[in-house]
Amino acid sequence: MLKLTLRNLLRHPLRAALTVLGMALAILAFALLRTMVEAWYAGVDASSPVRLVTRNAVSLMAILPVSHEAKIKAVPGVTGVGHAYWFEGVYVDKKHFFPQFAISLPGYFELMPELLVPEDQKLAMLRDRQGALAGRKLAARFGWKVGDRIILQGTYFPGEYQLVIRGIYRGRDPSTDETMLLFHWDYLNEQMKKLSPERADKAGWFLVQIASPELAGDVSARIDSLFKNSLAETLTETEKAFNLGFVAMTEAILLAIRAVSWVVIGVILLVLANTMAMSARERLGEYAVLKAIGFRPRFLTGIIMGESLALALLGGLLGLALTPLLILALPASVMQYFGVFNVTSATLAIGLGVSLAVGLLAAVIPAWRAATVGIAAALRRVG
Repeated sequence: MLKLTLRNLLRHPLRAALTVLGMALAILAFALLRTMVEAWYAGVDASSPVRLVTRNAVSLMAILPVSHEAKIKAVPGVTGVGHAYWFEGVYVDKKHFFPQFAISLPGYFELMPELLVPEDQKLAMLRDRQGALAGRKLAARFGWKVGDRIILQGTYFPGEYQLVIRGIYRGRDPSTDETMLLFHWDYLNEQMKKLSPERADKAGWFLVQIASPELAGDVSARIDSLFKNSLAETLTETEKAFNLGFVAMTEAILLAIRAVSWVVIGVILLVLANTMAMSARERLGEYAVLKAIGFRPRFLTGIIMGESLALALLGGLLGLALTPLLILALPASVMQYFGVFNVTSATLAIGLGVSLAVGLLAAVIPAWRAATVGIAAALRRVG
């Protein structure tokens, strides 16, 4: 059976090559689109179960007074609190987008153990009010080294901010974002006191560490009750729920991407099914001869299934092998919007499973026709 399957596979080399190439492109597109969706959810997957986020109850754009921090820290079950601000600055050109955060130090380092920083760089960062910490991927993108000076032009926050790269962090986990720039909230606050006093002593959100995940609901309720009916009411939620809120803003786009990925698989299924139907139609006479000399229908089914699976698997493996190479070749203008963009083992396994499923489904009808064809009718049709 294996020998016959291989011979049938190579009977029309051009047709087989084009089918394998089409299958490879379909699986490549499927894996790439799935990786894009996973990258969008990277922040959700990296969320810690012992971290909460407290923000303004009105919206994320509304701010909170830093004085809230002391009250939050006193809530039972809270083991650490830090505050941060999203900083929307321009580096050189507006097209150079990357996440920028003004964070309270040194507290934030203790709250985010997934950011691995050499001790000497961490100390230098803490000592320098204008010090900044860059992710490994971000530093590689711009060629930054420790000691380099950069300038961010404020947009939401007025003014020009001169920073010194004092450290480069790497992620503890594959899902850790290595494209962020972190600098002192104190430095931003000093600038605000000079340029925009009404924004001074404010924070975008508080990062709250709790003793155990089971306390999340109780601690969240306690924190929000502290500021109920105040001028700055809060909404406290788990870090995962907070990150999911950002993803929900683009849920329609992600749904469209998923739909397109499965449409691509449906198209290649039809292409491969057509190829196998053509092959089976051309060989009806051969199948009739095999049945006449004693071969059972399951033998014919095995030959057709084997050929279809071989074409699908060859194309699938080629497409999956090309996916990481294509991701490496993507321009920085695309990659800048994704903190994590890696092909996961789950994506590779699903791609392989889809290839097998396409191979099996494409061969169902041709195999059934070959197994049920009448010997006399098939030979008469050939003649």
